[in-house]
Amino acid sequence: MEYKDQEGYTHDLVTLLLAVKLAYNTSQNSTTGKSPSLVEKGWNPLLPVDHLKKNLLTIHPTSKDLHDMWKKAFDTAAKLIAEAKEYNKQRWDKSHMEPDFKEGDQTEEDKLPSRKNNSTPAEIVEVEDSPVPVKKIIKTRKIRLNGKDQRQYLVRFKNQTADKDKWWLRMPNQMVTFI
Repeated sequence: MEYKDQEGYTHDLVTLLLAVKLAYNTSQNSTTGKSPSLVEKGWNPLLPVDHLKKNLLTIHPTSKDLHDMWKKAFDTAAKLIAEAKEYNKQRWDKSHMEPDFKEGDQTEEDKLPSRKNNSTPAEIVEVEDSPVPVKKIIKTRKIRLNGKDQRQYLVRFKNQTADKDKWWLRMPNQMVTFI
């Protein structure tokens, strides 16, 4: 597999894996605040090109080209890792949101899905119930609905027994429960 950078140089991706691995092991982790190699080994690896002084007159052109290539590969890998971290953070934040309703809120059950068995998708049907106060949010779980990760909440209603608990899924414009 070959990769062509912005300046037209063609690189073999297998040779760039070393730079990606080095960039990953020396970049700061958002959880620990330290790089993986610093946590595992106690030190960050350095390349000979890290000690190369650019201002010297005796630098060989090949050495300078190697240094520039490593620097570009390292910067590209660090940028890709930062983008991946940001994407994963956004995905995590989106799937782990707090529910819009709280204990004691009046919830209007405008539409309920009826599910005959777990293999059939939920159907939206009209219900003529009055608003029901939420007594307690018991449990949460993640489900995959229409190709997206959604968070569900097991809710107990006021003046109801445990057998009337329902899984609630908060959608943008409606409250939906799964029976």
